[in-house]
Amino acid sequence: MRVASKLPSADKIDTRPTSQATSLPGQVVLVLQGGGALGAYQAGVYQALHEAGIEPDWIIGTSIGAINASLIAGNEAPNRLPRLEEFWGRMADRAFWNASAAWAPAGQSLSYWKALSYGVPGFFEPNPLAFLGPHMPLGADRAGYYSTAPLERTLLELVDFSVINRGRPRLTVGAAHVRTSRMRYFDSRDGEIGVKHIMASGALPPAFPAVRIDGELYWDGGILSNTPTEVVFDDAPRRSSLIFAVHMWNPIGPEPETIWEVLHRQKTSNTPAGSRTTLRASWRSTGFAMSSGSLPSTSLKKSAAARRFARWPASVA
Repeated sequence: MRVASKLPSADKIDTRPTSQATSLPGQVVLVLQGGGALGAYQAGVYQALHEAGIEPDWIIGTSIGAINASLIAGNEAPNRLPRLEEFWGRMADRAFWNASAAWAPAGQSLSYWKALSYGVPGFFEPNPLAFLGPHMPLGADRAGYYSTAPLERTLLELVDFSVINRGRPRLTVGAAHVRTSRMRYFDSRDGEIGVKHIMASGALPPAFPAVRIDGELYWDGGILSNTPTEVVFDDAPRRSSLIFAVHMWNPIGPEPETIWEVLHRQKTSNTPAGSRTTLRASWRSTGFAMSSGSLPSTSLKKSAAARRFARWPASVA
């Protein structure tokens, strides 16, 4: 896929509601969660929607999902896939051991230690002072093992924030307010979105430092809500929505036998469970308003389907 060398002018951007054009039931919402390098799979999800003629009316992202969301919302439809491919192509580790199957068993570990030592070009680079000890004074804006200045340059190159701030599609990114531990959503419908908002949503501590916006520091939104579907249910006015929520963590796995496997299993268990709990709580509080676009009738609340869903455990919902 060839990367477009120049973005079309803003006046050529099609701002028609895509859900109306494709006769889908309500606005199309794409929710992209956090997951680090697994975010590359989100590009494939968007590609499948794009090839089916479905473009999101609203994109909600946190952590790496916010970065992918900005690449989609910050480009005209024909340029979205090339920009996603360009970004993830830059993130790919092109070390010689990844070119040979003979290195496959050790390649993943080698790439891990390479990134840990030198960073990832175009994304993050080591902050040498941070490695002098956990009590080394770094300053609130630099308190992380790595600097994300390279990511800022990458996003400014690949994302047109003037397109994002046209609001079609709408973009919402979540970040955790450092001082209060409360979630904050930055929405292109309500205010201007800039590169700092995207970086704040992906500022996962202690690897990356918090990002300051309007005088306040923010960390990765995945700390508090890794799959922020609640934004759709809390939206006002509420609208009927067809939601595509991309889950990148497999909740099913074998019994771990090493510390490394325990850490991996703990991570894959916590992240999906929290997402399902949030989704189930949102459905309960809104009474299936996602599909109806309005508060449910008494008969709907008492229906067998509603009662069955309310009984589902967090591990299923």
